[in-house]
Amino acid sequence: MPQGIPHFLDIEFYQNDNLFFPTAMAWSLDDGRMKTVVIEPDESWLPVDAELAEEELRYLREQGVPLIELARALHEDLPDQQVYTDGLDPDETLVDLIFDAVDMPVPFEIAPLEDLMPGIDRDTLEDHRRNLMFEQGLEPQLPENGVYALLLLARQEGLIVEPDQGPDEW
Repeated sequence: MPQGIPHFLDIEFYQNDNLFFPTAMAWSLDDGRMKTVVIEPDESWLPVDAELAEEELRYLREQGVPLIELARALHEDLPDQQVYTDGLDPDETLVDLIFDAVDMPVPFEIAPLEDLMPGIDRDTLEDHRRNLMFEQGLEPQLPENGVYALLLLARQEGLIVEPDQGPDEW
């Protein structure tokens, strides 16, 4: 079992017949806090004849974090870490798209949630995660809500110890 608070990541993305790219990302830090960003798309992801609403593209370009800044933040926050995902989205492919666009190595290893909680099968974990999102009133489309639900699930499964419940490490 990993030491400390596990790291989680969730990525939202745009996909149609011609396009596939990340639009927003959230990840957890060593202390359980989260970071979340809208992602400015790389021009190579957007062919000239791309079918994407102009206002959506304008939002991503204006509000999005440039990929080089995102890559640097991930290198600072998650170096040599095991990072867990819910396994529902193509997170590894999306992470590769980001780091390939800036020609940098991925600083962390992605693993499915069931690697963190091997005693629970994937379907049961997904049911628990979905129930937590419903109970907390979280919108599943927001990556920060996905990460928050995974943190709650880890706490529920005893992988995150509250300061008053045990070791003085937190």
